[in-house]
Amino acid sequence: MIELEEAVMEIIMNAGQSRSLCFEALHSARQGNIEEAKLLLLEADGYAREAHKMQTKLIEQDAGEAKQPMTLIMVHAQDHLMTSMLARELSNEIIHLYQR
Repeated sequence: MIELEEAVMEIIMNAGQSRSLCFEALHSARQGNIEEAKLLLLEADGYAREAHKMQTKLIEQDAGEAKQPMTLIMVHAQDHLMTSMLARELSNEIIHLYQR
């Protein structure tokens, strides 16, 4: 059984790092460094993958039976993950615009 507090902190940290890298990528693209921006997005993807893996483990552990308590920190972790996913998608589109 995964320790809930440890799991949500892992989601928050990895999602936050992913989001930060997305914004670094945007900054690089704005300066004309498109290849660096793409590399930063790839790095962001790795952190997002780790956050998503932990989220999946929690979902599997819960098995739709409300075994996991819904806490404010868990909601916060979900917010971080969803925000980082949106930042990734938008960053990709904006970098394409800078590239053009």
